[in-house]
Amino acid sequence: MSSDVLTAEVLRNALVVAAEEASIVVVRSAYSTFIVEGSDASAAVLDARGRLIAHSMATTLMNSMALKVALPELIRDVPLETMRPGDVYVLNDAYRGGVHTNDLLVYRPVFVGDRPAYFAATMIHVSDLGGLSAGGMAPLATDIFLEGLQLPPVRLATSGGLEPAVEAILRANSRTPDKVMGDVRALVAGTAVAAARVGALVSEYGADGLAAGIDDYLDYTEARTRTALADLPEGRFEASYPIDDDGIDQEKSHYIRVALTLENHPSDGTGRHDSGDIGPQSPEVIAGLPETQGPGGSEAAESPAVAKDPGVAGGREGPGIAGVPDGPGIARVPETRVPGDPRMRVPRVPEVGVVVDFAGTGPQVPAAVNASASQSLAAAVFAVRCFLDPTIPMNDGCLRAIEVRLPEGSLLNARSPYPCGGRYVPIYAAMEAIFQALSDAVPERAIAPSGILQPFSIAAVGAPYWIHLSYDFGGVGARQGLDGPDATGVHFGIGRNSVPQVEPVESRCPLVVESIETIPDSGGPGRHRGGLGSRTVYRFLADCHVTTRGDRLRLAPPGRDGGLPGRLGGFFKRHLDGTVERLASKVNNVRFAAGEAFVVETTGGGGMGSPHERDLEAVLADLAAGHVTERGAQEDYGLTRRQDPVRWAR
Repeated sequence: MSSDVLTAEVLRNALVVAAEEASIVVVRSAYSTFIVEGSDASAAVLDARGRLIAHSMATTLMNSMALKVALPELIRDVPLETMRPGDVYVLNDAYRGGVHTNDLLVYRPVFVGDRPAYFAATMIHVSDLGGLSAGGMAPLATDIFLEGLQLPPVRLATSGGLEPAVEAILRANSRTPDKVMGDVRALVAGTAVAAARVGALVSEYGADGLAAGIDDYLDYTEARTRTALADLPEGRFEASYPIDDDGIDQEKSHYIRVALTLENHPSDGTGRHDSGDIGPQSPEVIAGLPETQGPGGSEAAESPAVAKDPGVAGGREGPGIAGVPDGPGIARVPETRVPGDPRMRVPRVPEVGVVVDFAGTGPQVPAAVNASASQSLAAAVFAVRCFLDPTIPMNDGCLRAIEVRLPEGSLLNARSPYPCGGRYVPIYAAMEAIFQALSDAVPERAIAPSGILQPFSIAAVGAPYWIHLSYDFGGVGARQGLDGPDATGVHFGIGRNSVPQVEPVESRCPLVVESIETIPDSGGPGRHRGGLGSRTVYRFLADCHVTTRGDRLRLAPPGRDGGLPGRLGGFFKRHLDGTVERLASKVNNVRFAAGEAFVVETTGGGGMGSPHERDLEAVLADLAAGHVTERGAQEDYGLTRRQDPVRWAR
């Protein structure tokens, strides 16, 4: 290994640590319970060309992708030459790279000489910025304006402190103004730490040395990603996955459709491909553009819609649907160059890539089941990476090999004024569709569909407000050769699992967590069992409002290869007399009285293979552990109970 390669790896880790330290500062400085107790904070380091250089280890990919996609939007509104040392900027516009109104994206430029060369960025879900319900949960919103305050890119702070006008606007639009400003100050503090660490690296390695090292390890990541993609079979693989409903029409499902094309072409050896660099957000395609495509143009092939009836099963290549227009074009803007940023040649690597095309996905709807483009991009990249070498770093180099096509005005690329707060619902369906398509491509790595996280909020009915944001996890689908993990969520937040602990929540909110347990028989039966769902019971000590934004509570995650579906979960209200009422999956501000309880049950993962092929000892172990009941052993796995010492047999 050459000294240059070693230096690049040292720099990569140093920049990751800089981002991680920033996220820790945010967590330890924030005011909101979910951030402090759930460690829900993200940080990243980017360059002025919009490349994702490093992000914190606990960061969800959905957050770091938002920070990447939104940065060119900031630079478009606030040109680099107008920025000054100490300036800090904020935005939350979902249509310009953001997530939803409660997620604030904060950027601090890092200067090399007299011009910004890098950006330190942080992001959290602040406690409240208005909208239909406290905490940013608005499952019945019909437009973005019902989800809360929208912020275009604006200057949040200077070297002298917070901008008074911006602070006044944030305070005036929050039910919890002191907590919001505590969260905002934490975000600003995090960027200061990361910026200082990047500045120290510039001083130690020099501007050119740092830039060269970054280029080197981004190229290394690209090469490893393309090499891993070369292990997958060439071809086109299609799948779709349903969304239960949109909360407005509870009987109508919506569908995400995807076609993955895996391509392997010999490289011409001309060097690196800077496809990850993007300008202000294209409404259609925002990643993985080959360098040969000039600004504003495309040489991409036509993209027929997925040729399958609505459903959940994947399939190999089929003809397009007649009458469906070709997929969207590709838009691109020239990158912004910075001084001291040499372009480096890399060793010849196979020109392998994957095109992830969501043509045929349902149109955006006036309900909270749409996603912004940055979130859908994150879903696609995460899902593809799940089938690659897990040791490949996540940075802009990875994105060069993955082209994502998001039809404008679809569930995965909503435009104003369609709401985007319910982004988990469509992006989890997008991930599941990719999982099923790649499971068809690589059966030995297949995974059955999973139960997903079920988000909810609990809040005071009036001032003074208290808010608890949370989610419980479903069971993971069974994998080829393995049972699905119980109640972990296959991919929460596209990369993070963080759940506040019971004791701190009880100390901050007037509630008691009566129980948390897995649900027997909830994992889809199969040769390999789906992961179990969970049940959590919250008993309230004061009147409150409960808001939910669930899915896969009506349409169960199906099994694969003869496996059975996971058991459906649900949200429930336990009245004072002990009766239990099932709530819809998406409800807004349902009032609970003190003494009543809120029960959250999550859905189990689908099974893999016929349940009757499951090893007898595995079924008996599940019985002993309480994962299945005697009824489940008999009805699902075909066991019969005997009187002799063996007790159970097939």
